[in-house]
Amino acid sequence: MLNVGKIEEGFVLDHIQAGKSMRIYHHLGLDRLDCPVAIIKNARSNKSGVKDILKVECDIDTLDLDVLAFIDHNITVNVIKNGEIVEKRHLKLPKQIENVIKCTNPRCITSIERGLPHIFYLSDKNREIYRCRYCDERYSEHDAEAWNY
Repeated sequence: MLNVGKIEEGFVLDHIQAGKSMRIYHHLGLDRLDCPVAIIKNARSNKSGVKDILKVECDIDTLDLDVLAFIDHNITVNVIKNGEIVEKRHLKLPKQIENVIKCTNPRCITSIERGLPHIFYLSDKNREIYRCRYCDERYSEHDAEAWNY
């Protein structure tokens, strides 16, 4: 059995869909932080079979909850103080995201004007559909080149 020690101050991202932890790691900029990060992939879960977990020992304010919620709003954010969980945050889909994904429509103004931010708004909450603010192109999660890596 794998044993990763507890953290004193920071946060634990739990219930991450198996395989998404590296995407979250990069999009939250955890690779640029100078703090301990534990990535646990394919951990056993009674609820979902397998899941990923991220443990980060740094200030919770470094976490962009909108980006995290866009990637997977089912993630639970456990805030840790003095080695104990002091708060559990549940995420909601953000109404708008900026510079997380790119519009793939070649006729969109963002394809011509390089300085424009890529802004997507939540057009259908129930079906979790985001559209480009400029051209109304629907974002498709299957379009891998849309992610800003």
